[in-house]
Amino acid sequence: MPGDTPRGYDDTPYLPGGEWRVHDAARPQPPVVTPGPPPGDAVPLFDGRDLSGWRAVGGASAGWRVADGYAEVVPGAGDIETLAEFGDCQLHVEWATPVEVSGSSQGRGNSGVFLMGRYEIQVLDSHDNPTYADGSAAAIYGQYPPLVNASRPPGEWQSYDAVFLAPVFEGGKAVRPAVMTVFHNGVVVHHAAELLGTTEHRQVGAYEPHAPEGPLRLQDHGDRVRYRNIWARPLSG
Repeated sequence: MPGDTPRGYDDTPYLPGGEWRVHDAARPQPPVVTPGPPPGDAVPLFDGRDLSGWRAVGGASAGWRVADGYAEVVPGAGDIETLAEFGDCQLHVEWATPVEVSGSSQGRGNSGVFLMGRYEIQVLDSHDNPTYADGSAAAIYGQYPPLVNASRPPGEWQSYDAVFLAPVFEGGKAVRPAVMTVFHNGVVVHHAAELLGTTEHRQVGAYEPHAPEGPLRLQDHGDRVRYRNIWARPLSG
């Protein structure tokens, strides 16, 4: 029909270094994804019912408590990790520290979320609880403090949303570092932070070649931290 808006063009300049023209009519459309939450293409990792998709680090059954839609650390049961493995991904995790406040600094509501089992976003009760900056809630542990402290009071549910790019290795060396962007309770706390290596306690981490994908690991640090609504979206292309 006369006056219809064209769906693209075949006479515009090519974008530098690419195969597509500006507004190219032949350029593939992005796949349709139901926005959620969670998004329609997300991989559910914990749905609140059981830990069938998890195991204890080392291979035994996951020994954490599941009740009322959440999984709770059982002190002494050890870290747990997903059976599914991811490299580049978008991650969503909700967590809450104990309502009853006990301890201080790193001894209060301590846990952690490890991408690929190696790169930790710190979980901690950082509401009116001073500690070393690169060990506070939402820190990339031992490397980068969060840009701001967006912590809610103890017992309240909090969220991490992260975009993670896995390191790339060639010839036994990291030619691209791991990169993280993290939102804590909807607030940007890391923007494209380049990791120095694995996250370590009291030392500088380093890169050692590893597989391009790895599990998500949750830490047992002796506090009854709870988790719920965990999902990931692999990123490709």
